[in-house]
Amino acid sequence: MLSYKHGFHAGNFADVHKHMVLVQLINALNQKPKPWSYLETHGGKAHYDLTDEQAEKTGEYKKGIAPVWAAAQPPTLVANYLAQVSTENTGRLLRYYPGSPAIAANMAREDDRIAIMELHANEYELINKYFKRNTQVAIHHRDGYEGVLSMLPPKPNRGVVLIDPSYEVKSEYQEVARFIKKAHQRWPIGVYAVWYPILEAGLHRAMLQSVASSGIRKVFVSELYQKSSNSGRMFGSGMMLINPPWQLEEQLGSVMPWLERTLAESDADSSSGRWLVPE
Repeated sequence: MLSYKHGFHAGNFADVHKHMVLVQLINALNQKPKPWSYLETHGGKAHYDLTDEQAEKTGEYKKGIAPVWAAAQPPTLVANYLAQVSTENTGRLLRYYPGSPAIAANMAREDDRIAIMELHANEYELINKYFKRNTQVAIHHRDGYEGVLSMLPPKPNRGVVLIDPSYEVKSEYQEVARFIKKAHQRWPIGVYAVWYPILEAGLHRAMLQSVASSGIRKVFVSELYQKSSNSGRMFGSGMMLINPPWQLEEQLGSVMPWLERTLAESDADSSSGRWLVPE
């Protein structure tokens, strides 16, 4: 849908979860000198002002990035993520929040390449303006699924695809599953990171099952719960990772209890990490 604007939700607990994982995925790519490609289906506007009307209307960042930013001694994975947030800010003042395109661009090296899809006209204009002087980043005003599929396999032939739709329409879950199957056929060695909301309706379960039964191997799922499952709102954040880097399971397992203590309400379920499909 074209009505969704991420500015209302920038820096919320789901962004913390998603972007912490993304930073670790790119850090793993940066361990080797070979260049990588980063592709994203739904870019948003890349950079968010947490003092603007959208962010202040919901205040979601106050229970997301704000307490994480204020933490005295965060674990390594969180510190790596906060280092990327700090590139958008001055000192300890938290005002701006980087979206995933900005994080990828900040972490890119000279020969790495980034391609971002954004269909919403206003968001496209803003993200295009943000990156207009960055020749490593290509912004495309087109459907995210069609656009990314047309670029697979990418050059360089190693890297990450982030799939992060709004899920405003119920059919989006199965559209993501169909996209993953097609994309994996074209680029089986790519790392795929799918963010999804966890709601009482549980529509994400059918998406996960569809991928699990597709024949794709090495699928890991990380879920962070902030609220009670009967809260009537999004109560959790999920990341489905295909071809995750070595040791990511252990790394996330060590940091999720800290995120729970920092972000979760007392009646929230325990967060989880599991192999949906082993190697």
